Amino acid sequence: MIEKTIFNKVADIYGEEDAHSITQEILVLIEKWKPSAPKYSQWVDETTSYLITYGDSFSRGGEKTLSSMKSFADKYLKDSISNIHILPMFPYTSDDGFSVVDYRKIDERLGDWEHLNALSENFDLMYDCVINHISKSSDWFQAYLAGDEQYQDYFVESDPSLDYSSVTRPRALPLLTPFNKASGETTYVWTTFSDDQIDINFRSPKVLLESIDILLMYAANGGRSIRLDAIGFIWKVLNSTCIHLPEAHQIIQLWRIIFDEAIPGALLITETNVPHKENISYFGQGNEAHMVYQFPLPPLTLHAFMSQNSSILTEWAKGLTDEAMASLKQGRKTTYFNFLASHDGVGVRPTEGILSNEDRLLMCEQVERKGGRVNYKNNGDGTQSPYELNINYLSALTDAEDSDDFKAKKFLAAQSILLSFIGVPAIYYHSLLGSENDIQGMLDSGINRRINREKFDLDELEVELAETGSLRQQVYSQMNELVQLRKTQSAFSPLSSQTILEIGDKVFALQRGEGTESIRFAVNLSESSQTVCLEEGGHDLISDESLENVFTLKPYQFVWLKQQACSAQVQSHIAKAQ
Repeated sequence: MIEKTIFNKVADIYGEEDAHSITQEILVLIEKWKPSAPKYSQWVDETTSYLITYGDSFSRGGEKTLSSMKSFADKYLKDSISNIHILPMFPYTSDDGFSVVDYRKIDERLGDWEHLNALSENFDLMYDCVINHISKSSDWFQAYLAGDEQYQDYFVESDPSLDYSSVTRPRALPLLTPFNKASGETTYVWTTFSDDQIDINFRSPKVLLESIDILLMYAANGGRSIRLDAIGFIWKVLNSTCIHLPEAHQIIQLWRIIFDEAIPGALLITETNVPHKENISYFGQGNEAHMVYQFPLPPLTLHAFMSQNSSILTEWAKGLTDEAMASLKQGRKTTYFNFLASHDGVGVRPTEGILSNEDRLLMCEQVERKGGRVNYKNNGDGTQSPYELNINYLSALTDAEDSDDFKAKKFLAAQSILLSFIGVPAIYYHSLLGSENDIQGMLDSGINRRINREKFDLDELEVELAETGSLRQQVYSQMNELVQLRKTQSAFSPLSSQTILEIGDKVFALQRGEGTESIRFAVNLSESSQTVCLEEGGHDLISDESLENVFTLKPYQFVWLKQQACSAQVQSHIAKAQ
């Protein structure tokens, strides 16, 4: 049965003539990795949350940074975070890890696979598979330049005289890059992201087989979740957009079939920083990604706080809820990978069709006023438009002169949306730790995204976290308590329903779940108190107080209202979050 299923999918992509031989090689790879597959649980629930971090975000003395991460995680995350997403941890040459030299080796500065096995003792792990492109210094590309026959179809050669105006461009950089081969020939290869990131040619079955072997290796070595970086670009057809093409979806469907057979419980997560409808296309019919990155949530949440108005966020969330509920009714186990901050900037493209150009430009102006930068993309017609906002999320929400107490309160109000929304929450390490703009890091490197990628000396960080009343201490302690409290509430399961509540344009509100276990969430987005009127009152899990159906939310206050009183177990996890 599995052989026929794989054959049919391979035939769709590569044609029936080669499908049999490719299928047989795929079955060999499944048998290679299946015996070592971990026993992963079958799905995610309300106890699931992710921390997004680099493999060298924490360091101490001369030890490998993955050892430092384990020390940090075991002490500061064990009771709250369930999954750790380690951004590319392989040898690389640029883009802070996203120009991989060798997919199968761990960067020796970080450690090795044994260090990852140790980290996985208390946490599920998420690995990056940067399979759209590879470093020009990699053995694959160097062998290609040297004329090695094995690698001649691993990369996308193209004629620079042809018309590429229809190709979607994520960055304002050349699409094709010239290289000199050992034979003396000059060849132009596809470089979607930079001249150090050489696109890989998935038209070659050899590349497909390499990708399968790499993915199964990751999942068999502690990678419960696999993030498919920039996956929408993996198939190229001239005179097309070269993004989201049918073959890209079919390859992900094939990977999903293989994962479900070889390593049940392992999860595929697609990363496509594009408008919402394009993004959710990677759910397929429940047969592609288990989760998709929720790219509109960061810019729409930021816009709601900047404008002190929830109307656009509310309207978008209503449509999203309809999609999610339809999927649940069909029995699909798919959900959103929600985040507000990440190693990249805040994407602007996902707001296309949601925010006006004026709204986007106002956000750009605010970000630049607060020390951030704006990256642009080429539109193919000689013009450029904003692509992403490079700024620390806390700094984007607050002003430098604000008090630490105010910064923490406003920032936690934004994070409360992340923790309440349908899907699984993913918290960037700087968001957990109350960081602000790293202006110097950005200026020293000349890389805009470094404004939000500062690394920590673990001993110094621990001193700051122990400083009562500091911004770091306030944000970390309250976020940690909120995530712990969230874990006790079945209403926050990704499979639990969501209903958007419309109670004024200064408040964003929703209900998760139904009946006595349901939770009604409301957050004040404004700097003035707001009166909230609901059909009935309830017990606020945040303050541990009973509220009538009409109550007042102070500036940036939020509530989790439940019909029944808290149990002693829940009370023990209640945060002093307000």
